[in-house]
Parts: sequence; structure tokens; C-alpha cells
Amino acid sequence: MYARPGTVEEAARAMAVPGALALAGGTDVYPAHAGKPLSVPLVDLSRVQGLRGISEVDGVIRFGAATTWSDIIKADLPPAFDGLKAAAREVGSIQIQNRGTIAGNLCNASPAADGVPPLLTLDASVELASASGRRALPLSAFITGYRRTALQPGEIVTAVLTPKPPAGAQSAFVKLGARRYLVISIIMAAAMVVKDAQGRIASAAVAVGAASPVAQRLVALERELRGLGPGARPSLLVAPRHLSPLSPIADVRASADYRLDAAVAVIAETLDRATGLV
Repeated sequence: MYARPGTVEEAARAMAVPGALALAGGTDVYPAHAGKPLSVPLVDLSRVQGLRGISEVDGVIRFGAATTWSDIIKADLPPAFDGLKAAAREVGSIQIQNRGTIAGNLCNASPAADGVPPLLTLDASVELASASGRRALPLSAFITGYRRTALQPGEIVTAVLTPKPPAGAQSAFVKLGARRYLVISIIMAAAMVVKDAQGRIASAAVAVGAASPVAQRLVALERELRGLGPGARPSLLVAPRHLSPLSPIADVRASADYRLDAAVAVIAETLDRATGLV
């Protein structure tokens, strides 16, 4: 079966067919099925109205599910989204950025998905729609494990939502790979920092990807960063004790120990970038 619905309601009905597979940009679907026939129902979401674009309504920034990484790079967004834009530039080649979508990156649920750490620092949630209505889940609850999400049969992602960040919030994203471009992460980190009128850190959000089945926020580090004065360098606070939520694996790209060692340096650089020190 191949379906190309035009509305969210039609898409939800098509996705209710057992085994149905959603197709948006196709940058994950096509490589996964290269050289073999597609044996599951395919639901092409490219014609569904209202799934692409970035808007702000009632203090919420809405990224339509089919918004591409190129759309995000070009969008006029405040500095709090600089980390997300930096991650967007790391998603494959320009051709992939032109096709790949923000929701596809989340639904693929790879531990090395570039978009997840910056979205975690933005307290993102995921809007889901089905024939029975819509619901929203925090991103931290949407991705449930390695290649697993909370999507139910008949549901599609319609948007990624973030609360409008405080004025003056700044963010950054740093990715370490075996080469500079077109590479899967060995380790990556995102940070968002908000300072008060005196230049102290009022709040901080730090997330690490490619070091556990699901990207993780480092709550203990965030707590220690709060109140740090303008003369202090936040990167000097980062220590191995902050990495307890992580559970890196060893694979062809790096050993688990290397990932933990590298994480300290990558997080430190990310914080320096987010606070304008580099």
C-alpha cells in the first residue's frame, strides 16, 4: 500500500494500518531499505497541509513536523536557538539538510541524532495526532530507548514545540566525530544559558548525545552552574562526576572510556561557547 494523504486526519487513518511506515524527507527510510523491496504500507506525508514551517503562538515556538533542517538554518530565530541551528548544519550534507525533517530526526530515535540535545535544552515537547485527537509529550518522554519512541499505532508527529526562551538566552552545540563533516557523532553536547542583570548564570541546560541510548540532560551540572558569577569560567566546573547519567558504548567509532573522557572536553567547550567566552 502507498498512501499520500493531504490532511492530518487522512494521514492518521492511513497510519492506523498495521505496520504502516511514515515517509517525510526519506533520508532515513530510503537507506534502511536500499536494495530490498519495501514490504510494509508506506504513508507519504509530503502533501499533508500545515506540517511545514516555524511560527510563534501564545509564547510557544512551533516547528512543523516537516520543517527541514535548511528551514531551521535560514529561520530568523533568537540566540537561544543557535545551538539548534548549529546542530542543523551538522545533519549530513546540504542535500540531506534540504530533505531531512526535524520530526524524522526524532522518530528515527538514534542515540546520535543531532537534533535531540539542543531540543532537550529548549525543553521541547512533541505534538502527536491520531484519529482520536492530539496530545503532547515532553521530548524526554517521547524517545523511550534505542530506536524506540512513544508513538502509538495511527499516530503521526505534527510539530515540535518549545516554550519561548527568556530574553538574552544563549546556546551552543558542539559535535565530535572522526572527521569534520558528514559523520556520525562520537559525542555531542548542547547548552543553553540565561544570565541575570548582574551577569550571573540564572539558569542553565546541558544535554549530551551519543553517550547513552537516549540523549541525557546533566541536571547536577546545571544545578552547580546556577549563580556562577561573570568572572568565572563555567567550563572549569565540568568534571567526570557530572557524567553519571551517561552510559556510553564501545563501537567502531570510539571506546566507552574515550567517549566519557571526550565528553568532559566537549561539554566544557559548549558551555564556553554558550556564555560567549569563545
